[in-house]
Amino acid sequence: MITLTAINDLRYNRFQVQKTLVIAPKKVAEATWTDERDAWAHLKNLRINLVLGSQTKRIRALNTPGDIWVINRENVAWLVDYYKNAWPFDCVVIDEMSSFKSHAAKRFKALKAIRPKINRVIGLTGTPAPNGYHDLWSQVYLLDQGERLHKTITAYRTRFFDHNPYAHRYTLKDGAETMINERIKDICISMSAEDYLTLPDMIINDIPVVLDTKAQKAYDEFERDAVLQLIAEEEEQGFITAATAAVLTNKLLQFCGGAVYDENRNVQKIHTCKLDAFSELIEQLHGKPALLFYSYQHEKDRLLKLLAKEHPELRVRELKSPEDQKAWNDRELDILLAHPASTAYGLNLQRGGNHVIWFGLNWSLELYQQANKRLHRQGQGETVIVHRLLVKGGRDEDVAAALEDKGDVQAALMESLKVRIAKYKGGKT
Repeated sequence: MITLTAINDLRYNRFQVQKTLVIAPKKVAEATWTDERDAWAHLKNLRINLVLGSQTKRIRALNTPGDIWVINRENVAWLVDYYKNAWPFDCVVIDEMSSFKSHAAKRFKALKAIRPKINRVIGLTGTPAPNGYHDLWSQVYLLDQGERLHKTITAYRTRFFDHNPYAHRYTLKDGAETMINERIKDICISMSAEDYLTLPDMIINDIPVVLDTKAQKAYDEFERDAVLQLIAEEEEQGFITAATAAVLTNKLLQFCGGAVYDENRNVQKIHTCKLDAFSELIEQLHGKPALLFYSYQHEKDRLLKLLAKEHPELRVRELKSPEDQKAWNDRELDILLAHPASTAYGLNLQRGGNHVIWFGLNWSLELYQQANKRLHRQGQGETVIVHRLLVKGGRDEDVAAALEDKGDVQAALMESLKVRIAKYKGGKT
C-alpha cells in the first residue's frame, strides 16, 4: 500500500513517473497488487495490468493503457528481450527483492543490462541478506548501478570479504559490516513493525490464490454440477441436511487444494495453483519455522512431495510423537506438518516458531481456534502470524469468512450455500 501510494503521488501529483513495472513472485503478481489497490479508496484510480499467462496474453497486457504493469520474475528476461532498446518503464518495483540476490541468475543479468534506462528502482524485502552480507551486492547494484558497493561482484568481495578457497566461503573482514551499512544507508530504510505499531498477539495473513484458466473452468463446472444435484435433492426432500451440505463443502475445499477423492477413494489431481502459492510463501519465510496444517491425506502427501523436490534444504517432519514435538520446540525443524484434529488440545508448540500455515481450512471453529493456539499461547515471545491460502471466489473464502465471524459456522456455511443455490436456480453459470 505504501509503495502504491508513492507511485500514485509520483504519477499524478509530481509527474515524475510515467510507466511503472512491478516484478513479483508469480502468485503475488496474480492477485496481491490488484487486491491492495482495491482495498484503498485513494488508490482506485490506478490502472494495473497483469502481464501473465501465455505470450499472447502478456503482449496484449503490455499494450493495454495503464499506470502499472505487474509481471512475474520468471518472465523478466523475456520482457527485456521483447523491448530490447525500446524499454518503456521509467520506474521498476521489485517485490521480494532478495530473489535477485544471485549475480549469476538470468533475471538479474537481464535487469542489470536494462538498468541504465530506468530512472527509479524500488526494492521491497523483509530479508535483504538471508545468508549474510554477500547477498547484498546484486540487490544494491540494481538500486545504484554499483555506485556504493562497486561495479562488480569481484571488487565487492575483494574489498569487504576474506575468501576460504577450500570451503568456498566468504566471511566479512573486520569492520566491513559497519562500512557497508554506512555506504548504503542513504538509499535503504529498514523498518520494524514493532517500532511503529502496537501489534496484536496474532495476525491473520490471507494469501489469495488465483486458479489458472483451466482449473477455474473445472472448478466452476464442478461447483455447478454439485449444487444442481443438491437442488434436486432439496426439491425431492423439501430441505437440505447439514450433512449433505458438509459433503459438498468438503468436496469444494478439496478442489481448491488441487485434488479430490473420487467415489473409489482414489486421488484425482486437478491443479497445482495452491501448491505453487505455498511454495512461494515458504520461499518468502526464508527458513523461519512454520507449523503447517493440512485437511486431507492427499494434501499431506502432495505437500511432502513438493517440499522434498522444491525445498530439499528444509528440515521437514510430520507430527506423530513426543519426539517430533521436542524437535520442533528445540528449533531443530523448519516445517512441522500436522492435522488440526491431532494437535487440538494440550500440545505446547510455542517455542518452535511463530508462523502458522493453513494449506486447507476445515469448517470446525473449535479445531481452527485450538490449532492456532498451539503457537498463540503463554510463552510465545513473538507475534503469531497465521497464513491462510484461499482460492479467490472459491469455497475457501466462505469458510474463512465463517471462521472469522466466530459465530455459528455451520449456519454461516449453509447461508453461503443458499447464495450459490440461488445463483444456479436463476440460470446463471
